[in-house]
Amino acid sequence: QVQLVESGGGLVQAGGSLRLSCAASGRTFEISRMGWFRQAPGKERDFVAGISRSGGSTTYADSVKGRFTISKDNAKNTVYLQMNDLKPEDTAVYYCAGSQIVIGKYNYWGQGTQVTVSS
Repeated sequence: QVQLVESGGGLVQAGGSLRLSCAASGRTFEISRMGWFRQAPGKERDFVAGISRSGGSTTYADSVKGRFTISKDNAKNTVYLQMNDLKPEDTAVYYCAGSQIVIGKYNYWGQGTQVTVSS
């Protein structure tokens, strides 16, 4: 009943910036917390950033603190991930995720968008 579609990925040089977008559709009123995860080739999927329903509370993985910023526009049903000072180790498929209010944990997932940072 909820669909998440990521966009904005691509190839960027080290030190550059990208902004990812995640558009939510369907029963968006069911979504509580939103977040971003990433998975590098041959590695596990890791948490990157999260934001509360109101947008007033955010959390970040230590590896991206000070460089990435998560935000949202409720009027557009869209969450963003602004990525600055990108490093080669940021290369991964980035996934948008949402938690259902009743369940209380991430259960909605997008298809992913590739981010590649060249050195």
